[in-house]
Amino acid sequence: MSVSAATVSSMSTVQMEDLSKIQLVVLAFLMLVGGEVFTSLLDLQVMKSKLDREKNKSSSDGESQDLKSRSIRHMCYVILAYLLLIHTIGSTSILVYLSVVSSVRGTLKKKGAHELLFFSVFVIISSFANGGFIPLNENMAAFKNNSGLLLLIVPQILAGNVFFPPFLRLAIWASKRALGREEESNYLLENSSGVRLHHLLSKHCSMLLAVTAGGLIVVLMVIFCGMEWDSEALRGMNPYQKIVGGLFQSVNLRHAGESIVDISVLSPVLLVLFVFVMFLPPYTTFIPIQYQDRSSCGGLSDQRGNEKQVLQNLIFSQITYLTIFVMLICITEREKINQDPLNFNVLNIVIEVVSAYGNIGFSTGYSCKRQLRPDATCVDKWYGFAGKWSNKGKLILIVVMYFGRLKKFSMSGGKAWKLAS
Repeated sequence: MSVSAATVSSMSTVQMEDLSKIQLVVLAFLMLVGGEVFTSLLDLQVMKSKLDREKNKSSSDGESQDLKSRSIRHMCYVILAYLLLIHTIGSTSILVYLSVVSSVRGTLKKKGAHELLFFSVFVIISSFANGGFIPLNENMAAFKNNSGLLLLIVPQILAGNVFFPPFLRLAIWASKRALGREEESNYLLENSSGVRLHHLLSKHCSMLLAVTAGGLIVVLMVIFCGMEWDSEALRGMNPYQKIVGGLFQSVNLRHAGESIVDISVLSPVLLVLFVFVMFLPPYTTFIPIQYQDRSSCGGLSDQRGNEKQVLQNLIFSQITYLTIFVMLICITEREKINQDPLNFNVLNIVIEVVSAYGNIGFSTGYSCKRQLRPDATCVDKWYGFAGKWSNKGKLILIVVMYFGRLKKFSMSGGKAWKLAS
């Protein structure tokens, strides 16, 4: 659970309502410091310290180094303000919603979650960090008919991950207008490649990312609603609630992992689509072929010396590593695959592994009703499918979560392999 929170993967192995308030506070803290926005502050601090050391050692070109150092310090303040503003506005808006809508308060009281402020802050921390944990066993399924609450959470999820680069550029531009830090702001906006922060993309790349991410969410929502409109998953919801629910589920599929439906009852075709989308890195961008030679929207460039070429040639692609992880888990869980094939099928295992790699947290769960050999002692629990795995399988999944959280350092792997017929 701690690794899931720190890597913002939300792969739960215990029921959330069984955790104490102190344990929930620990999970919230781990999600906060593990989120993309907070870790970018650490990146900038390391970068600034390195620049200051270089500036002290060399007196040449000191003016440009000083401007770069001041610009990075300015961006630290911008990101910190962005972080605090989003959490303050988000927590306040959810708290107001909970105070106004009695049905939501009633649901929380039934679950023993009487502290509305704590619930609001926890949900915003988890949503903004894309942690996916909600202090209720059934995650957001209890609020699938509360469209207003879902719509309040959606912007927090987007602001903390896939839309962070365009919002970061907007925040820098706003700071230029509000604070008059024109020199530093212009340097950041015009020298994104020179700053070398993974999240600071050029204006062109930020626009492509926003269009790609927004378009993919719309496509996913249309497919989800089209295939599940009259299904068991959306039963009891009116058309408006289904559309909002489809939007919420599609946004969460891009790395947050909160869910209003039982993933296991969805169409197998939709589950295969989920696997594909969960595999995509957060900053996946569609670049027309004619612009690919002139565009670099992959974040940090890979500038490795010849001495590292041998190691780079030995690195596999991401899909190869995932295949190896799935094979290893199939080995550790082979007895359960034979005895309980409906729960422990390969598709469910693949979904769990890819979800852990994508730091998302979607899971098909485990159902006693699907057992071919019914066990009278079996009790359905509100936690992920991995909760039923062996300790060896869970340890492998921990490695997968860390590997997925650090995948930006190995995305260039597999390029030495050339597939030809």
